[in-house]
Formats: sequence, C-alpha cells, structure tokens
Amino acid sequence: MENFASFGLPEQLIMALAHLKFDTPTPIQAQVIPHALEGRDILASAQTGTGKTAAFGIPLISKLILSPGGSALVVTPTRELAAQVSVMLKSLLGNQKTIKTALLIGGDAISKQLQQLRSNPRLIVGTPGRINDHLMRGSLKLHDAHFLVLDETDRMLDMGFAPQIDQILKYLPKKRQTLLLSATLPRNIVSLAEKFLNDPVRIAVIPTTQSTSNLKQEVLFVSEQDKHSHLDEQLAQRDGSIIVFVKTKMGAERMAKKLRMNDHSADAIHGDLSHNRRERVIKEFRDCKYRIMVATDIAARGLDISHVQHVINFDLPQCPEDYIHRIGRTARAGAEGSAICFISPADKRKWAAISHIINPGAKPEFDDRRSNGPKRKFGPRNGARRTSDSDFNFNSDRPKRSFNSSSRTDSGESRSYAGAGEKRSYAGSGEKRSFAGAGEKRSFAGSGEKRSFA
Repeated sequence: MENFASFGLPEQLIMALAHLKFDTPTPIQAQVIPHALEGRDILASAQTGTGKTAAFGIPLISKLILSPGGSALVVTPTRELAAQVSVMLKSLLGNQKTIKTALLIGGDAISKQLQQLRSNPRLIVGTPGRINDHLMRGSLKLHDAHFLVLDETDRMLDMGFAPQIDQILKYLPKKRQTLLLSATLPRNIVSLAEKFLNDPVRIAVIPTTQSTSNLKQEVLFVSEQDKHSHLDEQLAQRDGSIIVFVKTKMGAERMAKKLRMNDHSADAIHGDLSHNRRERVIKEFRDCKYRIMVATDIAARGLDISHVQHVINFDLPQCPEDYIHRIGRTARAGAEGSAICFISPADKRKWAAISHIINPGAKPEFDDRRSNGPKRKFGPRNGARRTSDSDFNFNSDRPKRSFNSSSRTDSGESRSYAGAGEKRSYAGSGEKRSFAGAGEKRSFAGSGEKRSFA
C-alpha cells in the first residue's frame, strides 16, 4: 500500500491526512485499515510508536463521515492516553464541524462533560470508570454506537477494568464492529477477544517480543543501595530528554525532588496528581521546559513525545509486559533511542519474566562474572516458567529450598541455605556471592557491571 488515497477514503479525510503529513501507511495501518473499512472485527498487536491510533482512527472517522447516523466509542486505560487519542481523532476530522466529540475521563470537570454529551456527540473517547459513571447517570447513550475500540486492552485488564468493560458492553448494540489493539496480546486478551469479537481478523505486525532496531538496550547490575549513584552517572553521560521509571508514586516525587536539589531540571508524574496537573507536567516535558520526567507506569503507555532519547528503568515494572511499553517511549517513528535497566539481586525473577518476553526462545541471562574475570551467564533451572502473562510467579519442577541460617551484620546481609544438593552463601554489601551445585562452584560480583544486548 503506497499511500492513504488507495484505501478509498473520503476526500476530507485524505485532506486531513495530508495536512498532518501522513504520507505512507505504517505496517499496522496498512493491514488494519482495509479490514476495518470492510466492517471486520480485528484483534491487532504491534510495537508502541508504530501508528496504532491512526490504524483504528482512520477507518473510524471514515465511517462517521460516510454514515449520517451512528456513533463510535473508544475506551482507553488512562486519562493521558484518552486525551491523546481524542486529539488525534479530532485532527483526522479536519474541518469537519458536524461530528461532535466528547472526552469522558476521571479528574475532569463533570459539568464540561455533561455539556459535551448534550450536543449528541458521535465520537466518544474515555476511560472505563467515567464512561460507566455517565451510563449510570443516564447522560450517555450508546444504543447507536456501532463502532467500538478497546485500545491498550491488556493494560485495562491488568488495571482491573474487566468488570467495567463488561458493564459498558451491555449498553452497546449487539450488532457492532469491535477492534482490540495493544502492543502485547497475552492469553487473557485472546480469551476476551473470543468472548466479544465476531470472527476477528488477527493481525500481528513485528513480533511484540522483539525490540526495534533503532533502540539500544542495556542492563546495569547494581546493588540496591548503589542505584542512586549509578543514576547520577547515567544522567551525566546522556544528552537529551530522559524518562526515569520508578515503582511508586511517593518514589517518583522523592526522586524528582532529589534531582532538582542536584541541579537537574526534573518533574514527576503519577496517579495521585490531578488531571490538570498531569496535563501540565506532560505539556512542559513535551515543550522541553525540563529535561527529566520521573514517572510511574502511568506514563508507560500512550505517551507520544518524539524527543525522548533515553528511558532509564530505575525500578523494574511489576508487570513484565509493561517493560515493552516503557521502552516504547523512546525510539519512536524511526528516531534512535536507548533504554537501560538497573537490576539488583532482588530483581532476578522479574528480569527472568521480562527476558522471556524480549526473547522467548532463550534462557534469561544474568551476569555472574568477577569484576576482573570471565563473563558467565546462567538462567532458571529445570524449565522454570511463568504461570501467566500478568505476574512474576513461577511454577517449577525444581525442589523447594529451605533456609538453614540467616544473619545480618552492619555491613550487609549474609545468608546460607541448602536445597536439592545445592549450597549457597552471599553477602549484600559489595555483592560477592559463591555457590555450588551439581558439582559446580561459581563466584561472582555484580555491583556496577554493565551489559548491552540487541
């Protein structure tokens, strides 16, 4: 497919695409748009930053323009993504004034949303909670919503929105077109698709487990107490805009404050901020008012800022799939970018699960070399596997371990334990470990060691 005109789109939509400088469809757009224009249900996956919003937005707007009646509903997991999708869809409408829109998200004034709904919008974008609020109020009618999009569906299920999605679908006509899109499609999404989609077209563009060629990924093995000093080093070595991902809301605020005290321009974004504050933080970061944004996973999806050059995973994500979304904030639309992970000894299982997603055919790799010795790698033994795509639990054929002793000193922690013929001992400060098992003896030090991979 060479250009958008070959899809047979309405002239005003072609003009809007030209104004946006959308010349050639991306692979996900080239595959989704023709099927969507035919009215088919779609289950699609593609890397972040590959144009999924336009992939569903173009056929959606085309149908609204060509049909005198009916409406479309787009459901997203977060306010930020909903607002961004709304802006994109409005831009695809171009100068079209007869199709009204509504943005229904938490943290936004309900009075403004009620005013939008009174204008009988045909294009509605929102988050599950606020959409259900309006359905309960009776202010939102979806009886003629014949086009439904569930964007970043895996994230909505991870966030516990499945019951709310079920509730929303009760208000929609049974005869409708449904599109499910995400960067990852774990088993629970496929099960949902079987429940809500009718003979869907399955589209997967670029395996979601593969990283883009213009994204350099690195791993830095560190002790927990040394993370901040290594972060300072990484910030000093890198130019351009940076997103630093952390686990908690409080951790985001504390880190942003500490960075500002160290003369870095930084701000934080997390779920406790009001919608207006989040919008301000994102806008100022987009406008380069500050260089470093410290974020929880609320910023892992849907945040499209082209000048982000680096992603630093100070803490690993709780959900393995979120790693793909985090690193997708850089190297967007053909630009180059880099991502680095800080991995402490406590992160081994999380990194094993993430490694399985990045390269499902290989064993997770851990660095077990001395600082001046050969590099060695090892992974889980006896077929350790993930129990699901949404957590880090493992079922394993290996025997359970029992701790024989545990002691702590002022300089760190020392433990030794035995299980299945294996004996290990390690100290936490200085990161020196030695263990033997099955006739093998190894020792390694891991703090501050760095490894790159494709």
